Amino acid sequence: MTSLSPNRDNLMQPQQVLAHHGKSFYWASKFLGAELADRAASLYLFCRFVDDLADGDLPDRQESLKDIRERLEGKDIAAGLEVEAFINLANDHNIPLSAAIELLDGMLSDQKPTALANEAELLRYCHAVAGTVGLMMCRVLNCDEPRADSFAIDLGIAMQLTNISRDVLEDAKMNRRYLPASWVNIPPEQIADADVACQQQVAQAITALLDLSEHYYASAQLGIRLLPFRSRLSIAIALRVYRQIGWVLKRRKMVWWNGRVIVKGSEKLWLSFRSIADLWPKKVPPHHAQLHQHLKGLAGVQPR
Repeated sequence: MTSLSPNRDNLMQPQQVLAHHGKSFYWASKFLGAELADRAASLYLFCRFVDDLADGDLPDRQESLKDIRERLEGKDIAAGLEVEAFINLANDHNIPLSAAIELLDGMLSDQKPTALANEAELLRYCHAVAGTVGLMMCRVLNCDEPRADSFAIDLGIAMQLTNISRDVLEDAKMNRRYLPASWVNIPPEQIADADVACQQQVAQAITALLDLSEHYYASAQLGIRLLPFRSRLSIAIALRVYRQIGWVLKRRKMVWWNGRVIVKGSEKLWLSFRSIADLWPKKVPPHHAQLHQHLKGLAGVQPR
């Protein structure tokens, strides 16, 4: 296998990578304290590494992703320093490698043209590339409440739905359409051209995507109170700031063809103050099983 480094980020420290690529997460991590913030950044570094590899232009990237997957399964093969650092992190904090393996499956699925058929495919993809990250983050944050896993998966799914809504144009240019055909059956190349004839159809599908994400954000917000107190504010801030991306998109009348939207620093500060309300314990109701009806058999998903 050739070098696994799609860029120079692997020469940077985890906190530097988080600050450069994950500005919303970096802001939220400032409220974790040094030790937990370092752990969260180390998990982000691994996730970012495989994501950059999957989206990069290395000719052997699919082979490299398969090698990483096999290393996570326990095979004695070279897979890169980033992978070994993650395995050490997983061993130290009881991170389920099944979640990381599923993450790699999601990245491998992106190596071919993507055009999802329905909502079930969409949610299973979101679980693979982001619900699994929520599951792993629970362990990094010392959460030993079993019920928290379902809510953490919901936060990952919600954030990925937001990512998809923000990156429709960018994804289409890579021959990917995560908006289900059951909502908008337009080929990625037409979306990539941002043709006037498809703009409103795609905008309606993005609206449906953001409406779906609200169910998962609402669930995740309830589950924050199952986290250790030290971690709650940071996760609450990450939730509110990421959720705001969708609201900014709606505020701008869903003009997805104009490229990415961002959350301004002043909005992040206001949302951070609002997140204080999520700190104190309240009774957390049972997880709404209907949210996971399409996720049967995936990492961390409880049998109904």
